[in-house]
Amino acid sequence: MEKSLKTLQILAKIGKVFSKIVWICCLVGTVGCIIGIAALAAGVSNTLKIGDVTIHGIIEQEADMSLGTMYTSMVMGMLLCIGEGVLAKFADRYFTHELADGTPFTFRSASEMKRLGILTICIPLGTMMIADIVYNIMNVQMQNVADMHLDDYESIGLGVAFLIMSVVFRYVAELEADRKMAAK
Repeated sequence: MEKSLKTLQILAKIGKVFSKIVWICCLVGTVGCIIGIAALAAGVSNTLKIGDVTIHGIIEQEADMSLGTMYTSMVMGMLLCIGEGVLAKFADRYFTHELADGTPFTFRSASEMKRLGILTICIPLGTMMIADIVYNIMNVQMQNVADMHLDDYESIGLGVAFLIMSVVFRYVAELEADRKMAAK
């Protein structure tokens, strides 16, 4: 039992590190998108030149990407980064509490895992729906916006797995509570 619990704690430490890395990457992605939007709006891409060619011209010609597609991509990227960053913060919170408790088999851990499962399903789907709405609005308002499709259904499976794990955690916590009660 001790060896398995030690393995679970190592996995929780790894999860905590990964959730922090994802949060930082999402923060950088969000800020990068905001800077990109501001730079496009300020006309920086037209003023920066390499020879007689502007950065905007290089992007349009080489990447075959219109100004509308650039704006739309950055707005959608910003929304998706925000959603994933929020989810990563909830995961970090779960791992912090689980490591403090020393075991995932507590009522608090089970409740937080349940919340994380629900959020893992809802946040990515919600941000994808919002990003899709934004895409449709920007596609109507701007010219030559490339076709963009979002699909992230892996989060549903992961969320369901978290929900199942929360039931197992709660069950073991109940067994432990019953064992302690019987010992008294």
